Amino acid sequence: MTQSVEDQHLPATSAPGTGRPAAGEAPGAPFRLPADGPAGALVLHGFTGVPFSVRPWGRALHEAGAEVVGPVLPGHGTRWEDLAGVRWEQWRDHAAQHVRALRARHDVVVVCGLSMGGALALHLAAILPVDGVVAVNPAMSLVSRTARLAPALRRAVPSVPGVADDISLPGVTEHAYPRVPVAGVAELGRFMRRTRAMLPAVTAPVLVLRSRHDHVVSDASHAHVLRRAGGDVELVRLAESFHVATLDREADVVAARSVRFVGDLVAGRNPVTARPLRPAAGGGRR
Repeated sequence: MTQSVEDQHLPATSAPGTGRPAAGEAPGAPFRLPADGPAGALVLHGFTGVPFSVRPWGRALHEAGAEVVGPVLPGHGTRWEDLAGVRWEQWRDHAAQHVRALRARHDVVVVCGLSMGGALALHLAAILPVDGVVAVNPAMSLVSRTARLAPALRRAVPSVPGVADDISLPGVTEHAYPRVPVAGVAELGRFMRRTRAMLPAVTAPVLVLRSRHDHVVSDASHAHVLRRAGGDVELVRLAESFHVATLDREADVVAARSVRFVGDLVAGRNPVTARPLRPAAGGGRR
């Protein structure tokens, strides 16, 4: 079942991003916000990005009672050159370790992600006992057509300008890499193809938040999720935000919708259909 709604500015649980880290916070640093409640959430940044881009989102979930973990994915948070030698399986394996750790501590585990992080959240839900997925502009297909040529160009063209800061709010930055290694783009392509093929195995409820004006990820991305995911999907359209919606004009909508989604799961309700959830084999509720 798929439901689609327009955004509504719900009561904010976290202020939109300012583009500046709080005192004592390095933009590229991972974070963990512990809590003893029933819910744990893994929050994943995007390709070439850092945890700063999802930290306000994580804080909102934590304020609602969830433990939140925001790791740095391999090849990120250092130099753009370091991303060139990373394989997509390393992103998967690193994030999967955090899912397993959260599962050991909490009854309900939700994986959230922005862009590539959203696709990674769906990928993890296909292979691990995850109770729900929240994906903001999940990367299943890119706007740039030349990105498809990356496997052939990677030796001739080492890097291209970055795709950071697709944000409508002036003066806001996500602190992503200024350049992108073409080898990394090729690896992202491999990851997206593999994840698209795995969508039927995603049976947990899914919330997709999709920006109307996204200059990085194409509309084919959320269309893949709506058509192919094996479980219930709700689509919320964000009218005023660009790609990095977690730091943009509707960050309050992203936060409030995510908090509601996790709250429904904790209460034993399917967040998409509002029907009671049935326990799933393997430890998670789906």
